[in-house]
Amino acid sequence: MHAADPVDNLQTLIRCPSVTPNEGGALTALAAMLEPLGFKVSRMIAREDGTPDVENLYARLGTEGPHLMFAGHTDVVPVGDEAAWSHPPFSAQIDKGEMFGRGAVDMKGGIACFVAAVARHIEQHGAPKGSISFLITGDEEGPSINGTTKLLQWAKEQGERWDACLVGEPTNPDTLGDMIKIGRRGSVSGHITVFGMQGHAAYPHLADNAVRGIIKLTESLMYPPFDAGTENFQPSNLEVTTIDVGNVATNVVPAKATAKFNIRFNDTWTAETVRAEIVRRLDAAAADQTLRPGREALRYEITWADRPSHVFLTRDDALIQSLTAAIEKTIGRTPALSTTGGTSDARFIKDYCPVVEFGLVGQTMHMVDERVAVADLETLTAIYAQFIESWFAHAAI
Repeated sequence: MHAADPVDNLQTLIRCPSVTPNEGGALTALAAMLEPLGFKVSRMIAREDGTPDVENLYARLGTEGPHLMFAGHTDVVPVGDEAAWSHPPFSAQIDKGEMFGRGAVDMKGGIACFVAAVARHIEQHGAPKGSISFLITGDEEGPSINGTTKLLQWAKEQGERWDACLVGEPTNPDTLGDMIKIGRRGSVSGHITVFGMQGHAAYPHLADNAVRGIIKLTESLMYPPFDAGTENFQPSNLEVTTIDVGNVATNVVPAKATAKFNIRFNDTWTAETVRAEIVRRLDAAAADQTLRPGREALRYEITWADRPSHVFLTRDDALIQSLTAAIEKTIGRTPALSTTGGTSDARFIKDYCPVVEFGLVGQTMHMVDERVAVADLETLTAIYAQFIESWFAHAAI
């Protein structure tokens, strides 16, 4: 079977220039791999005002349970300076044992390997005693509005239900088999505006410098720490990502200053409680007169970004143990179970079924010369194939 070769699969996918939100032929190529294996393939276009349309793919093999989902995305980030690449970013050229191309590890490589693993399972064992599905979006690297969230809703409306999901994101920091992601911290972002009074720098008593206010507010968000971490999660951390005044004059006290921040929070908090803590800190800092002696409480506004990501931890032993055992059996390495890193589409899938993440080594994702070791493609395919066999064996008990 052609689809049983992860190298061929990945070269085909990389050669589709599917930069978000463009499909670029990648979903068409994926459908051509899956349909000969017996998958029923559906394509759906998701729309929302003010955002680009996004094409997504859902494919299922089998009609009965247990039902295993593989989730991922074929969209990729822009290539950056194409002239800086050693090989054209959509050529999928192999050089010294590595395949170069945008999406090689994030995450067309994971998709290519899971397709190959399914093809090998069918070749060796026949169709699984249950169902396997692919839930593939074209909007993971974009705003994530018309991708996995809408595809999951659409599939649920068609009567789809899942028992477990594997997301093929590049989870390994250094070597294949290092790490399985079993959860993610939550994420909340906000925009603060401080209001002062414009005036002459030589007459500060007639003005109210908004910079003094924004310094106090942002300092209160960065110290003290929100927590010291928990059993399964590293400490929550808030980062102020920009402070802006827009003042080009050195002798004018600015009337307004803004700041943006993002907090990645652990299971000490919910999105609601961490927002409340941030407001508590800001209110206390606004009343602090250290930098503004004799002034009334600072005037500020906070605007929250839409769609916060919620913290989650997967506790499905059969799913985690099946994947861990597959890695140990294939390469003799015991992976760490981690909740580190940023967010992924697993944050949406967790509301439908237990989910874990495991894929390639992610050291070159989003970089110029993104690339993957060809040997890792074969190894990951073998791990995925063993996982499919192990998971269905566990699920049948």
